Amino acid sequence: MKNKFIRSTIILVISGAITKIMAMIIKIFLTRSITDDGIGLYMLVLPTFNLFITLCTLSLPTSISKLISENRRSRRVILPLIPVSLGYNFILIIVIFLIAPIIANYLLNNSDTYYPILGIGLTLPFICLSSILKGYFYGKEKMVPYAVANNLEQLVRLILIIFIIPKLIKYGINIAVCGVILINILSEFSSIICLLLFVPNKKIKLSEFKINNEMIKDVLDISVNATGSRLIGSISYFLEPIILTFILTRIGYDSNYIVLEYGIINGYVFPLLLLPSFFTMAISTSLLPVISGSNSRGNYSYSRKKLREAICLSCLIGIVFTALVMSVPDIILKLIYNTDKGINYIRIIAPLFLMHYIQGPLTSCMQAINMAKEAMIGTLMGAIVKNFLLILLPFFLGIWGFIISSVCNILFVTIHHIYYVNKYYSVMIMSR
Repeated sequence: MKNKFIRSTIILVISGAITKIMAMIIKIFLTRSITDDGIGLYMLVLPTFNLFITLCTLSLPTSISKLISENRRSRRVILPLIPVSLGYNFILIIVIFLIAPIIANYLLNNSDTYYPILGIGLTLPFICLSSILKGYFYGKEKMVPYAVANNLEQLVRLILIIFIIPKLIKYGINIAVCGVILINILSEFSSIICLLLFVPNKKIKLSEFKINNEMIKDVLDISVNATGSRLIGSISYFLEPIILTFILTRIGYDSNYIVLEYGIINGYVFPLLLLPSFFTMAISTSLLPVISGSNSRGNYSYSRKKLREAICLSCLIGIVFTALVMSVPDIILKLIYNTDKGINYIRIIAPLFLMHYIQGPLTSCMQAINMAKEAMIGTLMGAIVKNFLLILLPFFLGIWGFIISSVCNILFVTIHHIYYVNKYYSVMIMSR
């Protein structure tokens, strides 16, 4: 098990590094193609995109991975989910098409976001099916298929952005941003095909797709709480530009300034500070089936040891990266985004992001030890704190109020997770 965990983590770290490099190259071409105004518009739409991704996937990778790692038959888990999830996603498409004018014109106060929001709906079934297949390989602790598919997905996205977006920009920034979103259809489709090639070649009967109420219930029991946490975060992220735009325009800030600064923070600053996330995501993904499996056998000391190793490694990576980004933020920003905007934000908030790097392993651990409900409550409380500060602080601090509220959310949720995980292991180990 130990060798499997280390091997899975190494594969995901290497894959994540390649994926991140390609994502940086994508960002370079994107920023040069659609300029700061396009990035600002894309950042306005992105919270809505993330919200519907959360709704469409329902944390299926997490629940599928946990059930399969507990020695459930993978076909009985996967196949009944496919028709149910696809039917559900087509309903979501209809919902998006109905509410797109409301979101664009009344919530985001920007009519240019209308077509990109429509584009979001068309991507959902592909994202959902891809997530189901990835959950299967997580549970089997077979990370090579996931790594190959992920990198292929990024490569397809990169090629399409290089060749298509410069042509679309001639028709307007909103059309170009819509194109960036619709590219996800082809990139996710390529990922699905790649993952299917790694699935064992066994004959599948049509009857195996029949809805299994018991299995659906088992999946939902896990995914509802896990989705709750992600949904709370996504809703908070969705409300973020709405609240910020509303308050700052009411106190006299120009809308162009708001879009530009919000685009700088969410398009340059936060993505740069989150660059090490591919390490922590790799560690967290590998950690979930290991802790779930060892806990089901009552080996709590081993699972706690693995968690500590994951946290120490994530923290070490975060410290090295933070020291680098605080030393030469101008060079890194120029190299990746061809800009020097956002340096003043980075130097102040970079050290506080250290807490974010250990949040991933803690969240995976809570899902593995059946504390997804507690994780959801922590995320909810963090979102409440964030939105309260987001409403209050901009009156006194302007755009800095948004940054402070985001950092407070990270600190609150991470401390909450540390408390509950430590409490769980203290009780379980002492009771043995």
